[in-house]
Amino acid sequence: MAPNILRYLKILAITSTAVKKGELSISDVAAQYKYKNTLIDVKLDTESNISTTLTITDIVPSTTTIASLKLPDYNSGKLEVRYFHHHATFTTAVGLNQQSPTVDLTATVGTPNIAFGAEAGYKTASGEFTKYNVGISVTKPDCYAAIFLADRGDIVSASYVHHLDRLKRTAAVGEITRKFSKNVNTFTVGGSYAVDNLTVVKAKLNNQGTLGAISCSMNSFQNQF
Repeated sequence: MAPNILRYLKILAITSTAVKKGELSISDVAAQYKYKNTLIDVKLDTESNISTTLTITDIVPSTTTIASLKLPDYNSGKLEVRYFHHHATFTTAVGLNQQSPTVDLTATVGTPNIAFGAEAGYKTASGEFTKYNVGISVTKPDCYAAIFLADRGDIVSASYVHHLDRLKRTAAVGEITRKFSKNVNTFTVGGSYAVDNLTVVKAKLNNQGTLGAISCSMNSFQNQF
């Protein structure tokens, strides 16, 4: 059976890298193989670490399954399953730490006009949620609005973006954020202007008196606060 598998195992790439820092030299060799709907990535470095990633598509239609492991650290193992649909994506990841396995879940459901997303992290050893965040956004031709609950329910924020011209070169932005643990509210207003196809200028000001300005272009980057 093994010879039959090797016959159809296709080598997609073999790469080698080397980095020298002072007297220390680090190098690795990586290879990628394909067998039917399975990709196998293997990397070996000079510190005797072996990293392997197994990616299998369509075990169940529209799914991708990824298993990774780095030896000799057995606790680095991770198993991830992703499901993709035209209007939804779901991801489940399980860390294979023997002492404290973790489970991460993410989900996104929506259309081009409205979308809902959520993520949660759970530590099985302590029975605690390491994170849980939810959000909803609405998109229109000339505006965008979103509400997020983050940091395990400690932060809630609402933002609104309105394009002031048909070409969407100029936009006004407003955001309200509340941090419950510190009983602090932050109000921010700002705007952006596209000078040309390569340059965008942005500015913002919050109720604490913090002013930010940024200019982005393909050839330069300037930031001032």
